[in-house]
Amino acid sequence: MSHIRIFVKSATLAGLLALSPAASLLAHGFQAGDLKIDHPWTRATPGGASTAAGYVKITNNGKEADRLISASAEGTDKVEVHEMSMDNNVMRMRQLKDGIEIKPGETAELKPGSYHLMIIGVKTPFKEGTMVKGTLVFEKAGTVPVEFKVEAMGGGGSAGGHKGH
Repeated sequence: MSHIRIFVKSATLAGLLALSPAASLLAHGFQAGDLKIDHPWTRATPGGASTAAGYVKITNNGKEADRLISASAEGTDKVEVHEMSMDNNVMRMRQLKDGIEIKPGETAELKPGSYHLMIIGVKTPFKEGTMVKGTLVFEKAGTVPVEFKVEAMGGGGSAGGHKGH
């Protein structure tokens, strides 16, 4: 009989967790209309660093394109949407004033060495294992509150151990 009670209590706890706001932190995903926002993250920053980069995967499950046009991160001056590319073995980075279009049925992945969010004016170093509150702003879906998970300084994104997020 005691085994049955333990099972029921565990099942009830699992059900409550699934309905709680903590569940979104466990999965670390966000939804904005037809947009699925998966695992926003950044790297820990050393003391004195004033810039960082943010990464995220955005899937458009809708029938219309949307566009990531800006972002913000708590404790920083500003966040810009950027593209990094290589040109004759020279790394070039530029702000995308028009943002990044996410077409219907497609995924835009902001990742190291590609599109990313340039976080400028970091006031306090980002510490590994913490979350940085922020927003993503879309042309159609509007402003979406998110949290950027702070990964290890040398972390490499999804290949760097994001299992379970």
